[in-house]
Amino acid sequence: MATTLALSGCSGSTDSTVAVSSGPTASAAPTSSAELDAAQFAAALKRPGTTIVDVRTPQEFAQGHLPGAVNADVSAPDFAARIATLDPRAPYAVYCQSGNRSGVAVATMAEQGFTDAYHLGGRIGAWQEAGGEVVTG
Repeated sequence: MATTLALSGCSGSTDSTVAVSSGPTASAAPTSSAELDAAQFAAALKRPGTTIVDVRTPQEFAQGHLPGAVNADVSAPDFAARIATLDPRAPYAVYCQSGNRSGVAVATMAEQGFTDAYHLGGRIGAWQEAGGEVVTG
């Protein structure tokens, strides 16, 4: 699915656009359930009120995750129950190791009525390769 995001304040340097705390912010929401590249994901997750959700296992999360991300393991038996406690109208930026689990998570969220959830295509490795920061712990 192709998604176009309007970026404000784009500096032209790819590395400066792929960050949680700096770089351009999307001026419009991505299409719900969209798969975004690293630069689009970085811009979209800076929209006000966005929650960054890492749907990998707690062990994978501890090895490195995006700053400010919360961990909600999509393979855990209580995943659907955990996301049911979230505001389905709020924006959610979802990612995983390969892009497969985040796609499943976003689809599950859409089934539960979430209207503003999208995910990082190309995995967390694509984020890192584009210069995106990762923290451990």
